[in-house]
Amino acid sequence: MWQNIFSLIIDTFTTLYLMVILLRFVLQLARADFYNPISQFIVKATNPLVMPFRKIIPGFGGVDLASLVLAFAFQFLMIAIKLLVLAGGLPNIGSVLAISVVLVLGALLKLYFWSLLIMIVASWIAPGSSHPILLLINQICEPIMQPFRRIMPNMGGLDLSPILVFLSLQVLSIVLSEVARQLGFSFALI
Repeated sequence: MWQNIFSLIIDTFTTLYLMVILLRFVLQLARADFYNPISQFIVKATNPLVMPFRKIIPGFGGVDLASLVLAFAFQFLMIAIKLLVLAGGLPNIGSVLAISVVLVLGALLKLYFWSLLIMIVASWIAPGSSHPILLLINQICEPIMQPFRRIMPNMGGLDLSPILVFLSLQVLSIVLSEVARQLGFSFALI
């Protein structure tokens, strides 16, 4: 029983904080509004861990590599803690590192999937809303939507490009799930 409770607590904490770290990475990648209150929360919640990484790992071309490396390191550490407590030891470090990479990439796909879904629903329910969360979600989704908008013809005010983005995210999810299966792990990413 205590193992299930510990597993639930560690998985919940890992998922929530990993999403905050990935949001910091994605917000900087998308050049989102730094002064948005949600952005400010994300920066303050991740600064204690990101800043030491930033001293070692500089950004490159507008990509915050320190946040990305932190996401991988955090996922690795949380898997290691979980395995040490529940299994009494670590398996091959390479396996833990590989599954950490797969889980972080899967979390990034989930982040984009849910952001896109929220953006679509909000465009129906509250078009033109200026809520800080919706503004950030639009800023996150715009860079991945733009290439697909160039491909899709103008349908008279109906934007069908999210269908192609969802399809692409699902294809990437299948590929990532297959990689996880090859590593000996089985789980659904989206």
